[in-house]
Amino acid sequence: MVEIALLAFAVLVILLSLGVPLPYCFGAGLMVMALVGEVTFKGMMLWGFSQLTNPILLAIPLFVFAGTIMSVSGIAASLLKFVNIFVGRVRGGLGVVASISCAIIGAISGSGLTGIAAIGPLLIPEMERKGYPRAYATALIANSSILGLLIPPSVTMIVYGWVTETSILASFLATLGPGLLIMFNFAIVNLVMARKFPLVLDDKVSFSETMKLAGNNTVHAIPALLMPVIILGGIYGGIMTPTEAAAVAVIYALPVGFMIYRGLTWKKFLEAGKESATAVGAILIMILFSLMLSQLFVMEDIPQALVESIFEITQDKTVLLIMVTLFLFAIGMVVNDITAIILTAPLLMPLMSALGVSPIQFAAIMGVTTAMGGVTPPYASILYLGARIGKVKFTEVIKPAMILLLFGYLPVVVLVLIWPELSEAIPAMMGY
Repeated sequence: MVEIALLAFAVLVILLSLGVPLPYCFGAGLMVMALVGEVTFKGMMLWGFSQLTNPILLAIPLFVFAGTIMSVSGIAASLLKFVNIFVGRVRGGLGVVASISCAIIGAISGSGLTGIAAIGPLLIPEMERKGYPRAYATALIANSSILGLLIPPSVTMIVYGWVTETSILASFLATLGPGLLIMFNFAIVNLVMARKFPLVLDDKVSFSETMKLAGNNTVHAIPALLMPVIILGGIYGGIMTPTEAAAVAVIYALPVGFMIYRGLTWKKFLEAGKESATAVGAILIMILFSLMLSQLFVMEDIPQALVESIFEITQDKTVLLIMVTLFLFAIGMVVNDITAIILTAPLLMPLMSALGVSPIQFAAIMGVTTAMGGVTPPYASILYLGARIGKVKFTEVIKPAMILLLFGYLPVVVLVLIWPELSEAIPAMMGY
């Protein structure tokens, strides 16, 4: 049966390389095992649907819905103004505003697409007006949107905790340190690159006017800023589960969007519901098929065979971690991060245990490597969306996006591998 499982995996890789939609790729792999092997497709479908009833997964559609509401309700615009008053007047400060704003939005939505969808339409035209190349502004915001996958609560870490039976709260915290460091790196890289742009700086205002404006923007932003406080405070305070926190995020966003910022109308609310339902439907179909295929691999002892095969090549921990990272990066380039985690986490967990890598550090490794796929072709869903929102050619966005990845993102990937404390220190402080 190992040979049949490898055949199914080969079919999966070939179809992914040809650009076949993800559910069909995983469905084809399942059909190979059902037709050639001893597995009954009906039995696996029943098992897969039973797994989808897990309450933990309910957090995914709720966070997606909350993020969509935030994009259209004026909450994101309020957060943008709040951050801008503190760093926006520095040369290159508007780029720093983009990175910080995407991090804050990530602490609300748990999604990588929300940042570019909410911030892009507002900030890209403004950055162009201030002298930034439009393609660079698009690349910066798209790359910063990755922070939504790393800053808790993260949808990908919910899935990781679910499939590996690791504490979801610990998984959230595992990517917090790397996420904040990536945000800092993007800000620094932006400040360096901004030196060559013909930027238009705002007129200087007096200290009293600045403080007055800061006070007004802060008061206006308080309802929006309370969202991450309520969500994260409720989760880590033990008051709410991640699923309950996601529901609270939706419930809180509605009155704030309708009555405080007044950007949310019934028409926009219905459109947000339709958009969220479409996205969630696609996500859950991918989860179902990838989960079934991953379970079949586990049933056929593929993880153990993988460990034995890799240890025959080398037993050096550093070399093996580099190999795993490159493998995850390659997977992230062709499938989304959720699918990559469901498919590979059960396969690689025995190897990580054999190497002495904790599930918390492995959560960070999986999080930072698979998230890169969102801005790395051919998958690059976040970058494609950014190019569409920024109204620029995709080929124009590639160069600045790769510069940001090379100097802002990859150093953190290396640190996650060689410095376990980066991912384990904050969970340890919280008792994990």
